Amino acid sequence: MSRMKRNRISRYGAGRIRNSPSQCRLHIPSPRAILRSGTFVSVRTFYRRHLPHYQPPEATYFVTFRLAGSLPGETIERLKQERVRTLQQIAGTKENERRAEEFHNYQISYFEQFDELLDRSTVSPQWLNDDRIAKIVVDTIHHFLAHPHQLLCFCIMPNHVHLICKPCNLVDRVSSVRLVSPYESFPLTRILRRIKGATARQANLILRRQGAFWQHESYDRVIRDGEELEMTLWYVLNNPVKARLVDEWQKWPWTYCNPSIM
Repeated sequence: MSRMKRNRISRYGAGRIRNSPSQCRLHIPSPRAILRSGTFVSVRTFYRRHLPHYQPPEATYFVTFRLAGSLPGETIERLKQERVRTLQQIAGTKENERRAEEFHNYQISYFEQFDELLDRSTVSPQWLNDDRIAKIVVDTIHHFLAHPHQLLCFCIMPNHVHLICKPCNLVDRVSSVRLVSPYESFPLTRILRRIKGATARQANLILRRQGAFWQHESYDRVIRDGEELEMTLWYVLNNPVKARLVDEWQKWPWTYCNPSIM
């Protein structure tokens, strides 16, 4: 990738996170805090359900959400147990910055393991293989992540979606007065809830089915700088190649990359 393209990419790891990565490290809660189920470390930057969600304002995020039933229950339980054991080990690290770095690196390795299982799955629903449904997801993502939000990249896979975006921290007058849940105070969570809700309703009508379409919880990770952003962009774009669906990423019809960074 050329220097000019790298400069374009670097500005999306923007603001406080790109200019001072240590600030991101300092605000990441310790694994001890993460393991306290239901504890809010910061009203504006962190919450948890089954997974920890670190969502500082004005950050760039890598997000993955998947179809309901896309992984067997026993596989999810095994991943959860392994995660708890690893987080307990990380919690034993005394230095704050080293502990934060280990936690961030573990997030990446945990996701890669998770994503490989999704790509290899042969028994899970493949509803996103239906062009009608994939088109609905594409259009809905563009709608809810239109200006002033920044949509950088996405890829619609047969049973999951990868997304890179930088949400604008707008105050929703309706939800700020009466939140549906505490999680709605997070811009990224609010956007994902709307994307998944709108697409699920339309997809279920096409499929003539009822029930959950998406798995309730999503995976999200803060992208700390331009170098990590470039690496993640190529990971998303090449996901169909890695899954052996196409031999070049440009051939996958359900991939988008913002023209300003390509």
